[in-house]
Amino acid sequence: GALLALNKPSGLPVLGQPGELTLEALLPVLRRRLDLPAEFHVVKAPARQCSGLVLLSSCYHTTKKLQQFFTKARQRGQYPATYCAVTVGVPAEAEGEIRTGLRWQQQGDTAMVRECWGAGGVGGALGSAEGCASQVVPVPAPGRHSLARKEVKSTLTRYRVLGARGGCALLQLQPKTAFPEQLQVHLTLLLCPALGDHEHSSRVGSVLGVPFLLTPEAAPVRTQVLDEELLSRLGLSPQQLRHLPLHIHLQELVLP
Repeated sequence: GALLALNKPSGLPVLGQPGELTLEALLPVLRRRLDLPAEFHVVKAPARQCSGLVLLSSCYHTTKKLQQFFTKARQRGQYPATYCAVTVGVPAEAEGEIRTGLRWQQQGDTAMVRECWGAGGVGGALGSAEGCASQVVPVPAPGRHSLARKEVKSTLTRYRVLGARGGCALLQLQPKTAFPEQLQVHLTLLLCPALGDHEHSSRVGSVLGVPFLLTPEAAPVRTQVLDEELLSRLGLSPQQLRHLPLHIHLQELVLP
């Protein structure tokens, strides 16, 4: 009918500035190639860094209905979106929930807060501050006033380990909330950053092989550091590592 599903590669943004290569800019080309009369709308899509399912609709009413469904499903305690991720490290527990407040913070300063989680049906995580000197940081015990003022958003992700080998794990992730970079930050709180996470992985340090969490202020952004054995298994040199994409993939969407 009105729906079309695509598999988006990592690194392709959904929205952007005029002239940039984005999924939105490619939709007219896609419509002509498929010889369809109506324009497409993006119903749901993963963030730029992630790969996976993009749900498109050629009917405005269908788009609104599905976006409302995703919002209400999360409010009812359901998990309409399922991601999979490869992590560096294996969680201590085979399954569980990650709960924390998240907020935008200017690097080197704690004064800047940005409301970027209201991106609606487009994944809810497309408003990341790319090109800005700000980062997403966890707030373990957010106060009522900061939540009410929307300076901090309470977030929740359910996870399950599907398999583990060689110090890495395959995880199923089901976010109940939508915040930019939520899954990446939540995985660092598990001390198991996503493979290819060059934004947040530096927050996980290690002493004698035991991982621990660093504060964002003590962990400047850098290319992810992997041990020689894992690099060899990936067939990568240290110089190639910065091109390794983020291994978080939107695998499944539940539709009404």
